[in-house]
Amino acid sequence: MVKNLLSLLTTRQHSILSGASVLMATVALSRVLGLVRDRLLAHTFAPDQTAIFFAAFRLPDLLFQLLIFGAVSVAFIPTFTEYIHKRGEKQAFDFAADVFNVVLLSFTLLCIIDFIFVTPLTNLIVPGFSQEQKEAAASLTQIILLGQVLLAIGSFFAGILQSYQRFIIPALSAVFYNFGIILGIVILSPFLGLLGPALGVVLGAAFHVLIQIPLVTSLGFRCKLSFAIFNDGIRDVMRLMSIRTIGVAAEQVNETVGVVLASLISSSSVTYLTFATHLYTVPVGLFGATLAQAALPVLSRAQARGEVHLFKATLLTTLHQILFLTLPAAAILIVLRIPAVRLVFGASQFDWTATVLTGRTLAFMAVGLVAQSLVLLIVRGFYALKDTKTPVLISIITVFLNITLSTYFVNVLDFDVWSLGLSYAIVTNLSLILLLYYLSRKVGGFTLRDVFLPASKMFFAASVAAVMLYIPMKALDQLVFDTTKTINLLFLTGIASFAGLSIYLYLVWLLKVKELSTFINLFKRVYHYEFKVKSSEVIDVDP
Repeated sequence: MVKNLLSLLTTRQHSILSGASVLMATVALSRVLGLVRDRLLAHTFAPDQTAIFFAAFRLPDLLFQLLIFGAVSVAFIPTFTEYIHKRGEKQAFDFAADVFNVVLLSFTLLCIIDFIFVTPLTNLIVPGFSQEQKEAAASLTQIILLGQVLLAIGSFFAGILQSYQRFIIPALSAVFYNFGIILGIVILSPFLGLLGPALGVVLGAAFHVLIQIPLVTSLGFRCKLSFAIFNDGIRDVMRLMSIRTIGVAAEQVNETVGVVLASLISSSSVTYLTFATHLYTVPVGLFGATLAQAALPVLSRAQARGEVHLFKATLLTTLHQILFLTLPAAAILIVLRIPAVRLVFGASQFDWTATVLTGRTLAFMAVGLVAQSLVLLIVRGFYALKDTKTPVLISIITVFLNITLSTYFVNVLDFDVWSLGLSYAIVTNLSLILLLYYLSRKVGGFTLRDVFLPASKMFFAASVAAVMLYIPMKALDQLVFDTTKTINLLFLTGIASFAGLSIYLYLVWLLKVKELSTFINLFKRVYHYEFKVKSSEVIDVDP
């Protein structure tokens, strides 16, 4: 049994949907632990205290997204994949060692600089905080920076494994990362306060690295003290990173401005915005990010081989699969926003006002949930084509619009924190339209019928499902269930969700949406412990 388990953990996923399916399972576990982490924070600390911990994350996460995200997902995976297929594994791993050394050294130096100047930087990020809150956030930031260095190593290992289409171990590493933070909250917080979850970040990052070492070394990667920074591969990575880093910087400025504006509304608003974002990113991460992540190696191979037809077919197939999953998820979050927030964050220190504001913010953000999930895929389509300029330019435009709109909402119209979610949804949908238009032009165009006919069927089914979610919730709330009790709230949410999802599945079956049969096939294979899905989806087969 142990041998079979190890084989399952290290096996190569041969198709996008099979790769995404194992990603979904592990990401689901990671997201659940993430929500458990947030629930524990809401139970242990008041919203204004929790805001200090989230504010401390902003600077380390900004650095991580700027350098590591750009290096691994944008530049490294497509270039490393091309090396394997064109130059062989030995040269590919030599190249990987060079990239690892350059990126890790650069990231560590940046962390040291930020460690030194943490106080003025924290003052810029949360101007609405009291001086005591700013000092506490700065101290926690210095600890979290250490964890980010470890997380950078783990993320690089994950890039290698994903290039080989080993998705389970990298996804499990995120599970252990959240588990480390939970241990910090449960074990250390009673004695150390907010220092507990900060130390938990370091512990979780260490877990993130350690779980991946056996598999990444078995594939052939070895750390070497080499910096061949002038070879073609390094130059390709640096070129792709340099352009993408501008886009990531714009996105991080966007998130940072959100925290700044939230802190100006109230310190607790930082917590409301963060909790709403965490709930919103559950379906985005579970369905959008996993399918997009699994598609990137296949899209990169299609591009490397000049197979434009396969590239377009893969992209459209994955796009419709993301739509199939995210449309009902968006409906659930919009209609059942208050029950969702109460079930996840309801605690003695998270009162009704906090619940309502978090729920409203979540509902407005959910209007952009489908668009954000599709953006993750389409952007990776550009990455596979080694075009980072187009998505970066679009990102800069939409980020500027979001900052302008959200600032107008908060500073001029004096709207509450929910307006940040509304602004985000508006610009995310605009971003999707622009990205899809320019990618279509780049690959010679998509057939409009192939793109929009399945999408319109699923949108209709999800709209009807939203109504069927609303009716039982209003009919049963208070009249049948006393929703002040958690168990009754859970029953109400379950009944409403079941009614809405049943209608959705019935309608997509009635409208002959082929993604339904694709996922039914997948579930049959999973039931029999088979992960090589044989369906109408595009299959990646080595030559």
